[in-house]
Amino acid sequence: AAATSARIAWIPRRAGERGALDVGAAPNLLPAGRPLESERARRDVAAIWGVRPPATPGRNTAEIVEALTRGELSAVVVGGVELDDLPNPSAAETALANADFVVSLEMRHSAATALADVVFPVAAVAEKAGTFVNWEGRPRAFDVALPPAESDGGTLRVSDHRVLHNLAAELGVDLGCNDVASIHREFGQLGSWAGERHLAPPVEGAPLPEPAAGEAVLASWRMLLDFGGMQDGEPHLAGTAHRATARLSASTATEIGVADGERVCVSTDHGTVALPLTITEMPDRVVWLPMNSPGSRVYPMLEAEPGQVVTIAKDQHE
Repeated sequence: AAATSARIAWIPRRAGERGALDVGAAPNLLPAGRPLESERARRDVAAIWGVRPPATPGRNTAEIVEALTRGELSAVVVGGVELDDLPNPSAAETALANADFVVSLEMRHSAATALADVVFPVAAVAEKAGTFVNWEGRPRAFDVALPPAESDGGTLRVSDHRVLHNLAAELGVDLGCNDVASIHREFGQLGSWAGERHLAPPVEGAPLPEPAAGEAVLASWRMLLDFGGMQDGEPHLAGTAHRATARLSASTATEIGVADGERVCVSTDHGTVALPLTITEMPDRVVWLPMNSPGSRVYPMLEAEPGQVVTIAKDQHE
């Protein structure tokens, strides 16, 4: 971009990701994109919160998992996290099992709730007021569309922010987020940020992988309809999803002796994904798999991330 004067736009996959960063839900950010390392930003926030944020960044997800596993953290709050969405689901499960106390905010049963000591049933989007932020940063507020229902245990579901507010109150801290009006009022007081932005340190590019015959670089993405938890109890919607297939170039398919429509095995030391092949115009020695679809759950089945080299071969069990 610097060399060509091209502009870059980030369009996130999830509807809440841009809004999450805007409220500072990252270890190096404060609300409205304020960088944690900025003295002025920390002073502005302290004037509203009454507490000066530390300059030291917090932990990211991988660091939280590692700290729980090592015993450096003893308790954790999990909010709507599918463990299979993480690059190493088994490590995340081990971390939660190792924690002394786990609090889960959820709408449905999950691997996290199975390990939780306390589960707070939270309201779905239609049952609460809030704001979505589109990829341009434009806020889109919405009000309650349906009255909150009761959970399976007869408990009334409430918004996540009220759960966090009440948890903090039990610890003697007033988060000031008991209702939407209070949250909006605080953001109005904080205002926008026109100062310096957080700049990630430069990172050396990794060497390009060099897969040999019978190997390929893993590529992947999530299908619009897959194993997402929001489809629980809706088999008819889930039934409209595209069939999961693996994709290889014609040259790579010929190299391993598999024809279009035949099953191909993609393997790591951890496991194997076997899917019908769709010959696709794409780079040689690259294999594409759906990230989280029936028969192709990349993280739990392979424990591999896109960009890693995997083994490919014709399925001998057809």
